[in-house]
Amino acid sequence: MVSLLDGWPIRVAIPLGLLLSILVVWFLDRPRGKWGAALRKRFLFGVPWGTLVSVVGVIAVYLFVQDGWNHWQNPVTVAFASWSYLYPLGMLLGSFSHAGPGHLLGNMTSTLAVAPLAEYFFSHYPTGQGETSGSSWRTTPWIRAFLLFPLGVIIIALGTSFFAWGPVIGFSGVVFAFVGFALVRYPLGTIVALSAQGVVNTLYLALRNPQITGEASTSFSRPWWFGIAVQGHTLGFFLGAMAGVYVLRRRNVRLSALRIWAGSFVLLMSLSLWALWWYRGLEKYVLFRGLGVLFVLALAILVTVAVRTTDRESFGPNARQAGTVLFMIPLVAMAGIAIPVNLTAIDGDGTGSVDTGVEVDGYTVMYAENVPNQKVSVIDVSLGGETTQVNTSGVIVVNEDREIWSREVSQGQLAHAGRRTVRVGGVGWAKAVHVKREGWSATGGETAYQVWLRPDSGRWQHAFASDAANANPVLAGKQVSIAPRQGRFAIELSNNNSTIASGPLPAPNSSITLTNVTFERGENRIVAVVNDTRVQVAKKETYGG
Repeated sequence: MVSLLDGWPIRVAIPLGLLLSILVVWFLDRPRGKWGAALRKRFLFGVPWGTLVSVVGVIAVYLFVQDGWNHWQNPVTVAFASWSYLYPLGMLLGSFSHAGPGHLLGNMTSTLAVAPLAEYFFSHYPTGQGETSGSSWRTTPWIRAFLLFPLGVIIIALGTSFFAWGPVIGFSGVVFAFVGFALVRYPLGTIVALSAQGVVNTLYLALRNPQITGEASTSFSRPWWFGIAVQGHTLGFFLGAMAGVYVLRRRNVRLSALRIWAGSFVLLMSLSLWALWWYRGLEKYVLFRGLGVLFVLALAILVTVAVRTTDRESFGPNARQAGTVLFMIPLVAMAGIAIPVNLTAIDGDGTGSVDTGVEVDGYTVMYAENVPNQKVSVIDVSLGGETTQVNTSGVIVVNEDREIWSREVSQGQLAHAGRRTVRVGGVGWAKAVHVKREGWSATGGETAYQVWLRPDSGRWQHAFASDAANANPVLAGKQVSIAPRQGRFAIELSNNNSTIASGPLPAPNSSITLTNVTFERGENRIVAVVNDTRVQVAKKETYGG
């Protein structure tokens, strides 16, 4: 039975309600037809074709290049990030690829919200004095809509890949370019447009899942600001704003400095461009919030100076040149850092554990802990107590031919989920490597665990074993430990750091006796028995999925 609140009735009602709302507003907002006239003044047939072409192209990359069509929740990502100048495929496709459906949805809804405003400023029809539509190929509306605007998107996307500091994946740099381009002409309109991103996102989710049920659960999470590509976003913003300033100068548009500064500051703060962060140990990160606010203030001032010095009536050519140079300094600085970073090559896997990895058509998938992150530590820099020499733990994917070194699943993620699937591949092919972790938590102590890897067409291969875990209870003067041993687990008894007895972990519903201590195992726990004393010494690790 189909519920009225969850199924096709509500899915039909949502677009009908939206259409009805638009019709009511259109009827009340007389004279009628002015909306269409305003859109047709700038857009071919009143439609932002360049935005739609860009969105369709990015979705096509996700579906058919990243194999999202067959694996919507888990596309191939490792082959399509901008790893190095020595790996052109990643540089070309990094900005058009995405890490998952949530990443794709966020960037596409943001694009649909703000790119039409940027395209409106660009215009399918010439806006300069003396220019007429169709007088040249550059003023032909369909060329501007279907060729020039998408071509500009491609150029910006390549710029955010080629001048990013290390691996980048996702369209967000281009989204920030849309923001920067629109902001210099419509500062307040850009704020309104971006606020519509949440509306578009909610409408999509409401159509897809009109009703959901939530309940309390455990989860693995990092700080919300972890992973924000601030440098890539800033680079995209500057590229877009620079293009916008160029168009403003050609059209000699005069804008208020206060509106530009206020719009820039509010917008960049709301977009979390202040969230400057870095690594500090394993699964530990630091957020420089105060420094980030000063950073955004500096960006707002730079944009304001660059835009205001476009005014020929108020500022002379020297001021305009100074504004251009000032605005170019951050771009030159970011490019100057990016070039040596992206020219580096990886040297082996950096883990010393190649023999435990799984080989898949040039890729090596392995598990290692506390090893140098070769894509963060490419250049040794220490500043303000922070350093680029960062260690990491988890499932690591290496492909020396593609200059790929990536920690695909963190130690914490695997500890929470128990199982993960890593997908590797290239254009036209994809293969999976499955990862599983099993462990026993010692009472009052750490967890002893092991990790296995398995390709789709192979067997489970032992990849990693942790140190033994010591339980707090002391039985007849003996320390109890759970120790990984070649894919199995053992119980050890020790005294004064010397092992006096050991044996394999008993099977479920069985027991083993070591000296005068009996260990009984249920399904998920182990109890030690000494005379009439019973105490739990270990519990099987459970996972959140």
